[in-house]
Amino acid sequence: MRLLSVPSYDDGSTLFSAADAPQIVRNKVPMRRKLAPNPDSEEPFDAKEAQVLPQIFISNKTYTYDERVALFCDHIIGQCSAEDADEAISFYIIEKLASKRYWTAVWKTSPEVLLVNCDIGDLPFVGVLVDVNCTPCEGKSLPLRVSVSVAEPYSSNIANLPRELVEDVLREHDYSVPILDVYPIQGMGADVDNIAEYLEHARFFYDFLWRDWDDEEECDEYAGLIEKRIQLYYDIQDGTIPGPISERYRKTLEEYRSKRLDLTKFQTKIRGEALPGEAVECWKKYYEMSMLCGLLKFWEDLRLRSHGPFYPRIYKRRKGQRTSGRIVTHIVAQIMTTDMIKNFSADTLIQQHDSLSAALDSCFSGDTVVVFPGEYHAVALASLTDDITIKGEGERKEVLFYSDPSHDNFVASKASKVMLMNLTLVQHGTCDGIVVVESGQLTLDNCVLKCQGTGVCVLTGASLVMKNCEISGAKGAGVELYPGSIAELHRNEIHHCSNQLAKDSKGSQGGINLKVLPQPQLKLTDNHIHDNHGYGVTILVPDNLYKASEDLEQTASGDKNETDYLSKALQKLSLEITTNKLESNTKGDIGLLRKMWVNS
Repeated sequence: MRLLSVPSYDDGSTLFSAADAPQIVRNKVPMRRKLAPNPDSEEPFDAKEAQVLPQIFISNKTYTYDERVALFCDHIIGQCSAEDADEAISFYIIEKLASKRYWTAVWKTSPEVLLVNCDIGDLPFVGVLVDVNCTPCEGKSLPLRVSVSVAEPYSSNIANLPRELVEDVLREHDYSVPILDVYPIQGMGADVDNIAEYLEHARFFYDFLWRDWDDEEECDEYAGLIEKRIQLYYDIQDGTIPGPISERYRKTLEEYRSKRLDLTKFQTKIRGEALPGEAVECWKKYYEMSMLCGLLKFWEDLRLRSHGPFYPRIYKRRKGQRTSGRIVTHIVAQIMTTDMIKNFSADTLIQQHDSLSAALDSCFSGDTVVVFPGEYHAVALASLTDDITIKGEGERKEVLFYSDPSHDNFVASKASKVMLMNLTLVQHGTCDGIVVVESGQLTLDNCVLKCQGTGVCVLTGASLVMKNCEISGAKGAGVELYPGSIAELHRNEIHHCSNQLAKDSKGSQGGINLKVLPQPQLKLTDNHIHDNHGYGVTILVPDNLYKASEDLEQTASGDKNETDYLSKALQKLSLEITTNKLESNTKGDIGLLRKMWVNS
């Protein structure tokens, strides 16, 4: 069970309005003592009114995406698995607690902890001023708890909350509460302010990055998964993800948490073996929660976007450069001879590997992998995160990389700059593109791409440079550009693509396929695009945009209408086509394909 806390944001705001802040809220509610011998007693307490809570400490510092990634992925999580996340967060907090053991804070707890059968309205929490002894409890049990006592003067956000009631509840819990339920007040000094910031970081993790299902599933790169969720958080904050979609996501997440809590409460009420009716109700609640969980996973995997099967899947994190700053050249060959390295400079650092996988696992940003003739398999090609160059030695047809049919991707990159040179990629069984550029820039130079699935896919915001390459056999387009992507294609041959996927000419995607909205940027120079099923270059326009386009002048002829719209589409696209040869494509050189593919 994860800690429940009041979510707060970089600007110090919370999910509650200013009227809910602990130093302002002053409610009076009809009291019923929770621990009275007679639970049905309505006798009120004759208690002295509590004073106003002091202001809690709120940091003015804002954090960028890179700062949060460095904090959570590098410093806190590191190599930890999801199962160890609680321990990693607790260790992070304990590090700071050593600087100041005793301080004063506002203890915030759910109203149900102190009040029963009371009309509390929209009161989000009950706050009480407490003195904190942050010496961790014996054994450092999780979630981490600290010792507290009611502070003087007695203060609460509920004016008529009896002190005796608070004392009874704390006594019931051995005067210890979860540390994330305490909020240091202002004016306690720099050490306490730093503790408050550490606690806010921990709350941010549980409120926005942690999911209840994380420790129920295996994830080899949990820090990479957290990095994706940090990106999701900032995409929502800055409006990259449309507001209506992010609002639906937020409401679904809240509903999931509510269903999970409801299930937990229902299970705790079952005494002994469950009755048939209780078992049915339990399974019903579990099914409702599981359905919401599946929907949230789907949305998070797609990053709330519509990339079809080609959504970001790389969770591996970037290593960066070596701490020494040195650059290494990795030789991939069964046996290394002096002839292999005779053209290297004398100061080149060389490391030899028997397999391509071993070489890629040893790479840091800036390294080069030189692969000598042979046939190779490497799962690591599906998660290229560092800026490296992989190049074949000798003829490109002699350096063959084969895909692993058990994986979705063959080659996938999210590094700033990756280069593949002088080699052949042979796709067997993988369902995604033979090469997927998730982000950053990928360069293909003098490569042969023999496809069995789809071709090269460039996702939104990513960039492809391809020159002197050959692509053939793709079931879809040879090169597929998603909205907002960039591609430069020079002196390539793209042929016999989209032959197996399309059952008829209406669905064929041709040699190069551009998805519009926003327009991708494409520069074509001296390419030979031929014998593809469909157009040589296909511009995929959403059907609803085509029908409702306001800037398209209506013409009497359907063919004329199509020609005019193609002309306007080409004018709007960042499309440079010079000295290319397009021939023998079944539908022609360049054309429009109308299809409903964007979110409604």
